[in-house]
Amino acid sequence: MVIQNNSPKNIFLIGLMGSGKTRVGRIISNNLKLKFCDMDEEIEKNYGMTIAEIFQSHGEAYFRDIETETLKKIAEKAGQVISTGGGVVMKNENWVVLNKNGITIYLRASVDVLWSRIEQDSNNEKLRPLLQVEDPLGKMKELLSERTTLYEKALIIIDTDKLDPNNIAERVIKEISLIH
Repeated sequence: MVIQNNSPKNIFLIGLMGSGKTRVGRIISNNLKLKFCDMDEEIEKNYGMTIAEIFQSHGEAYFRDIETETLKKIAEKAGQVISTGGGVVMKNENWVVLNKNGITIYLRASVDVLWSRIEQDSNNEKLRPLLQVEDPLGKMKELLSERTTLYEKALIIIDTDKLDPNNIAERVIKEISLIH
């Protein structure tokens, strides 16, 4: 399937860490012949630091500001599948950009599934600065609780608990085709 002229400008994948935004996004972009963009990778490339280093050196508020600027720059170009950072939904300003420049898809998963996915990640310390606390599972539950209503503002919600990345990508593509 190739995106037609009446299809969304961009496809924005949102969800908490471990939801599969990057893996699924790469599959979708390959299947639809669209460019793939991972916002965290863009930030790291543009700022010459890992996300964890940015958090450690400058704090979360600074990171959220550069995340917003990065989103605005990326969203200007059409024809992309974009894996957003898990906290991009926390600023109303970002929602304006997301809704104006494409379609939002929430990859929803239970905290147990999210935890099992990220627990297997060997780069956890480097990639998950918000979980560098005494009780990372408790922190993950807290983040999901705080952000669920924001994630659910997405145009499309896909429940991913029982799906593998290829099935999730297929479901996303099908849902997009139903609305465009």
